[in-house]
Amino acid sequence: MKLSEIMSTDLVVLNLANTIRETSQIFLDHQIDGAPVVNEKGELLGLLTKSHIYRVLAQDENPQMMVGDLMKHDIIVGHPDEKVRDLLENNVGRMPVVDKNVVIGMITRTDLARAYFDSFTSISTEFSTILDSTHNLIISIDRNGKINVLNRAAEKFLGLKSSAVRGQDIMGIIPNSGLMEILKTGLSKPVQKIELKNCTFISNRTPIKKHGKILGAVAVLQDISELESISRELENVKELNDEMDAIIESSHDGIYLTDGDGITLRLNEAFEKLTGFKRNELIGRNVEDLVNEKGVVSASVSALVLKEKRPKTIMQKTITGKLALTTGTPVFDRKGKIFRVVSNVREITELMLLKQQLEQAQGLSKHYESELRSLQMQYSGSEKLIVSSRKMKDLLETVVRLAQVDSTVLITGESGTGKELIAETIHNNSFRKNGPFIKINCGAIAHNLLETELFGYEDGAFTGAKKGGKAGYFELASGGTLLLDEISELPFNLQANLLRVVQSRELIRVGGERAIPIDVRILAATNRDILEMVEKKEFRKDLYYRLNVVPVEVPPLRSRKEEIPVLLAHFVKLFNKKYKMDKELSNNVIDILMEYDWPGNVRELENIVERLVVTIPGNILSREDLPSHLKHNINQRKHPQISVSGIMPLREAVEVVEKQILEQAYARYKVTREVARQLNIDPSTVLRKAAKYGISPGDHNL
Repeated sequence: MKLSEIMSTDLVVLNLANTIRETSQIFLDHQIDGAPVVNEKGELLGLLTKSHIYRVLAQDENPQMMVGDLMKHDIIVGHPDEKVRDLLENNVGRMPVVDKNVVIGMITRTDLARAYFDSFTSISTEFSTILDSTHNLIISIDRNGKINVLNRAAEKFLGLKSSAVRGQDIMGIIPNSGLMEILKTGLSKPVQKIELKNCTFISNRTPIKKHGKILGAVAVLQDISELESISRELENVKELNDEMDAIIESSHDGIYLTDGDGITLRLNEAFEKLTGFKRNELIGRNVEDLVNEKGVVSASVSALVLKEKRPKTIMQKTITGKLALTTGTPVFDRKGKIFRVVSNVREITELMLLKQQLEQAQGLSKHYESELRSLQMQYSGSEKLIVSSRKMKDLLETVVRLAQVDSTVLITGESGTGKELIAETIHNNSFRKNGPFIKINCGAIAHNLLETELFGYEDGAFTGAKKGGKAGYFELASGGTLLLDEISELPFNLQANLLRVVQSRELIRVGGERAIPIDVRILAATNRDILEMVEKKEFRKDLYYRLNVVPVEVPPLRSRKEEIPVLLAHFVKLFNKKYKMDKELSNNVIDILMEYDWPGNVRELENIVERLVVTIPGNILSREDLPSHLKHNINQRKHPQISVSGIMPLREAVEVVEKQILEQAYARYKVTREVARQLNIDPSTVLRKAAKYGISPGDHNL
């Protein structure tokens, strides 16, 4: 407490001109015993008390004497910030309080007494509050064994009021307290058991001494059941901590724990092995320091979690060169603040190696699976697709690979080459094989019906429309494959509709407004040169490029004649079984059929074999049984002889012959498609070689 808190500020001051008589009257009027003497600035000059007045009267001196002649000059003064305790030790009865030599207050013995009483009351109240707030029982006695203090905890347990037992003999209230023994011996007895009301307490008993004399004794009692409960809790905590340590240490993954500031608290042995650092090198360190200074790991997931306040998973590289997948998880307190970050660190170096090996194995598996499918199709004895030439084997391998993706495929080739079988092969080897495979011939359906057949129609779209509408082929093929055969015959006005469906993968029925999503793989097939049709504005260029994502060209039979004997054997066997016959082809028939160009390709060959099997009476089919056009073709077929008069590089000789043949072919047949047919090559090859040798197809009315 400071002097400024207890001083009297209602000041009565004297000046040097006041007489003793005047001063006496001032003291009587204000009922004071003294006053400071000040100058006109309020600065302290001295102190005059009633003792000075009594001395004047006792010595019969002049009452008109001036205050300045009698005042006390050597006085003790106080300052506002000084402690009251220091003033009590000086035993001063009246003291002016000055600030910068100006009197601002007075302190009297009355002020000191009041301050002392207030301080005593405050300390006494605080002491009582402390005693009553203490959980343990507190009992004290005086030197005569009379009860002085019984705190609230003791009152509650004993069922007594402190006011009722204060001053009573302790032996009559608590005979086994042991406090009387403390008074007699003057010795403390800590941690002693005592029984009170069938409860066991731990008692700490101590004598109360002052200046070496025993004034009483005090006992502090604590219920031992609480200690036992705390002990059990501590034991449980210890067991849980040991169990947690065992769990963390037994983890194959690294465990790393930080507080809410990123300071390392705990880690396990697996983390030590993963990083090559001991825990005593890391515990207590900030995670940022461990990355920047020690390079324990390439990046800190704990720092990311603390920054973003959410779980994070990152790839880390340790200083030992190992790869780790680390997940950091924040733990929040009740106020929503992160106070722990738990990181799980799993080494994936070996896992990544296994992943690479697995990817390699899966790649090989897919390759072998593709090869196996190709071989199965070649040797399974399929009644639809017979493959024996190198060209067809290569084509089949390509087709099987294309079946694994969902790209749009444009299948080209002459009539009868087996384009539809190629499309069916793609479908049967794709992930859509369990879905529908729908084939629609764009040239076989009337143009005015083709739009509704493809896209369907809504109820009331036109007169005679089916009630409830009808789904088109695109919807019916959902989840499967749709083959648009003879796509070159699609009317020009419908090509825009088809383009929209191919691009957006949704359609609008005829007479409808709602867009319907479709899930279908689109295959297209044609025997015409669509690129030539695009140049002639007969087919949309944008639709062509949408359909021609992956082109597949089926070679004509004349370019793979080595398959003819296999096909002949297959068809003879097929029709013998179908018509229950036992026909055979003679060798000379096979030779003749090998020489024929087969403009109708495999379909023409199949029809010829069926005709021979069902029409010839004998079991051996000979040359005489062949149709006349085949025999005539063989008789008339002669190759022109090429004479060589000199030696030149073979490559140049080939180019010279190619150029001459192309010029003669264009001069005779005029049209590229017919030139290609006569030369037994594709029209695109004809155009490419004509450009190479400077032959302009336009010069020959292409």
